[in-house]
Amino acid sequence: MKMNLASLSSADWAALGVTLPQFDVSKMREATAKAPVWIHFGAGNIFRGFIARLQQKLLNDGLAEAGIIASDTFDYDIIDKIYKPYDELTMMVGLKPDGSTEREIVASIADSVKADTSDPAEIAKLRAAFVNPSLQIVSFTITEKGYALRNMAGDLFPVVQNDMQNGPAHAGHAMSMVASLMLDRYNAGAYPIALTSMDNCSHNGEKLRSAVMEIVHAWHANGFVDDGFVAYMDDESRVAFPWSMIDKITPRPAKVVEDALAADGIEDMAPIVTGKGTFIAPFVNAEIPQYLVVEDNFPNGRPALEKAGVYMTDRDTVNQTERMKVTTCLNPLHTALAVYGCLLGYTSIAAEMQDAELKGLVERIGYDEGMPVVTDPGILSPAKFIDEVIGQRFPNPFIPDTPQRIATDTSQKIPIRFGETIKSYIASETLNVTDLTFIPLAIAGWLRYLLGVDDKGEAMEVSADPMLAALQEQLSGIELGKPETVEGKLSGILSNPAVFASDLVKAGLATKIEGMVKELVAGPGAVRATLQKYLAK
Repeated sequence: MKMNLASLSSADWAALGVTLPQFDVSKMREATAKAPVWIHFGAGNIFRGFIARLQQKLLNDGLAEAGIIASDTFDYDIIDKIYKPYDELTMMVGLKPDGSTEREIVASIADSVKADTSDPAEIAKLRAAFVNPSLQIVSFTITEKGYALRNMAGDLFPVVQNDMQNGPAHAGHAMSMVASLMLDRYNAGAYPIALTSMDNCSHNGEKLRSAVMEIVHAWHANGFVDDGFVAYMDDESRVAFPWSMIDKITPRPAKVVEDALAADGIEDMAPIVTGKGTFIAPFVNAEIPQYLVVEDNFPNGRPALEKAGVYMTDRDTVNQTERMKVTTCLNPLHTALAVYGCLLGYTSIAAEMQDAELKGLVERIGYDEGMPVVTDPGILSPAKFIDEVIGQRFPNPFIPDTPQRIATDTSQKIPIRFGETIKSYIASETLNVTDLTFIPLAIAGWLRYLLGVDDKGEAMEVSADPMLAALQEQLSGIELGKPETVEGKLSGILSNPAVFASDLVKAGLATKIEGMVKELVAGPGAVRATLQKYLAK
């Protein structure tokens, strides 16, 4: 059988363990076309496997009438090849640690639209939805890079320069597109709305607001928009930018899931690679645990998200929840597993959690060194959260996540994932930063990883990182089997606050980290031996 609207009523999906939508999809789409409530930019897996399911629950429970209009500003093949051929439906496959799965057809997406100003029909659909007074929320999962207007040197991207010079009519960058659509809404009546980033990055609402407002101010300076539009966009009682914290692992489509669907006779579920290089399938496979914490700032009202399991709260609590996750309970553990997993030849985070030393390393980083300074947001228990991460989420063998993927852009993650805990120790009146052992060991492991040689002494590919070339140049000359070559090579890196959020030389950690790197490069097998040494203490 095939996944489409016709099969929802004609096929025996229940026999295959597939839960169907409990609402009239046709009526939902009619209601959405008449009075849209929610538009989402970023039509990938986290949206289909998490955010769209929130509205599905509300629709199933009779707490909503309209669905979500999905849009993509970057990869239009997703719309043409993943949404349209399947009547906007998605097969969600939840992966449980015991190897069982749960399946659900997500039908809450009313329509999918390409955010492409060169396509008059598509952009007209988006503009029509944006000017409707009923629209309450525009959300985003476009990755942190989607908000960036500048390159690493601080220069505007050419597409952004063109947008600023040419005005709203032909916007090319995602943030310019949003500003252009908001100009339509302003001209139609300056209706209130919430622009809500749900991307997995700190202060996401601030990043979204900053990027959009820079476009708006450039257009104002160039005479494309009036003072009233700037005032409208700058007034959070009319245009809000709520902050959020999101957490759910939605890895690339797994072959085991694809094969299981095919074995049950569900056709055309094979992944594709789009012209932009996105590996995506008509199904989404993801872990069961999920968290979304959102600042409750919606000037035009909102869906009843709290009844779908979303934590609706204030901005400070969102920020504290994010800090809990990214500085203590999840992200630093992920990074430690990533660099050591690559060095030890692992290709699965779950498999690493069966390794006594690696499991012990993240336990010591999280429980022993992180929890004494953890931020407690009040709405989630840090202890229960980290217990779930270490006990259930990371060990789940059916989440095909790799250390190689997690190791990408590590230099951009280190300041938050480890640097903030180090800063907390420095600021503490009762804790001594030099007592830290396992966070320094994680940092030493990252520096050892950057050498591009695994623990067997064989060449190893290092994941992409914007600072990779500069860091490897500073580490050049360090050789496996020659610990003495570490001398004098690390101070420039360890004293850089841009990398670690503080000067580790001044903090008194540089000597410890340098000693650990020497141990890690002592020869083949030294990575394993070093882990065993410190974890035995």
